[in-house]
Amino acid sequence: MPPLSLPMLKIVIPRTAIRTPAPASPRPDVSIIIPARNEEASLGACLESSIAQTGVTFEIIVVDDASTDRTRAIAQSFAAVRVISAGPLPKNKDKDRHQAGKLWTGKNNALVAGAKQARAPWLLFTDADTVHRPGSLARALTEAVQEQADLLSYSPEQIVVTFTERAVMPVIFAELAVQYPPRQVRAQSSETVAANGQYILVRRAAYDAVGGHAAVATEILEDVALARRFRDAGQRIHFRYAADAVRTRMYRNWMQLREGWTKNLALLFPRPGFLAFQSLLLWCAAWGALLLAASGTVGHHWVWIAFALFWLLVYRRISAAHFATVNSLLAITVGLPIFAYLLLRSKQAYKNGRVSWKGRAYDVSAPGESTREETLVVKRIPAN
Repeated sequence: MPPLSLPMLKIVIPRTAIRTPAPASPRPDVSIIIPARNEEASLGACLESSIAQTGVTFEIIVVDDASTDRTRAIAQSFAAVRVISAGPLPKNKDKDRHQAGKLWTGKNNALVAGAKQARAPWLLFTDADTVHRPGSLARALTEAVQEQADLLSYSPEQIVVTFTERAVMPVIFAELAVQYPPRQVRAQSSETVAANGQYILVRRAAYDAVGGHAAVATEILEDVALARRFRDAGQRIHFRYAADAVRTRMYRNWMQLREGWTKNLALLFPRPGFLAFQSLLLWCAAWGALLLAASGTVGHHWVWIAFALFWLLVYRRISAAHFATVNSLLAITVGLPIFAYLLLRSKQAYKNGRVSWKGRAYDVSAPGESTREETLVVKRIPAN
């Protein structure tokens, strides 16, 4: 008897019945948050160096702060980068009646937006004009853990190209090294507090505990203000010069340099007028010592050695900023009076109650006045 032949039945199962949800991406070790406002000249190099990091898992979030150039398109051209918008500047909702109603600064608004989207237990806030050396992220995370730091901040190697950059940047960073010695900043009992907003790595739990950038959202100098909140809360800060990890070119022309340091110098140095006078006096003394030393050598008089030593002391002070020798010499030659000019310009701007940066004008109080009485209004000004 032949076997029975049964018709083959083809059972079709709807695709929706067998579809399984895509597995969620693993939680990264670090969230890299990059605020960007009109950064088309530098953002590409920053993202290339960030994506190339190894030894640690990470995500990259670029926060577009209402850019009007190709910043957003450049960020979106990197598949591994998540691009979000900063959104409009909110008003401060602080219960303190003096703080309530203030508009946030653009950078702080972008940083808060990025932190809200971040998933990692560590957050790296870094500027769009930075370039990160291979493996630096993993080394920074290891250093933060070893130092038991809740906030680790690096002062990057400064790249200078134009004449004014090469002349004035060594002076500024030499004075910053005097005002904020890294060793004192690292001492947890010290009153000296500093951080460099170009590279701030924070433990997420500690960052949230002090209120994050939302707690300093109206501050022009948000990096130092954030570090102060960490120190006041008993959190550990680790700060150092780090040419081995990151480099940056802050300003690409005189107009950017003048506007940027006008915004910051009066806040970084407590007595800008006195420091301007001191810088001019040091410049005159350095030139005088050099001329007297040169004339002493012609007359074979021993006193020329003393004048030469004084000039070398000036050089040593400037060279502490870690710039090339030729740039330190240029700083002594012409940089000191330019620095004095920028200090006085910054002091006058705060006295007038107005500083500007990247197309926004900020109404501020002069340093030294109660910050509780400060008002901040953000307005559009011409891009130039």
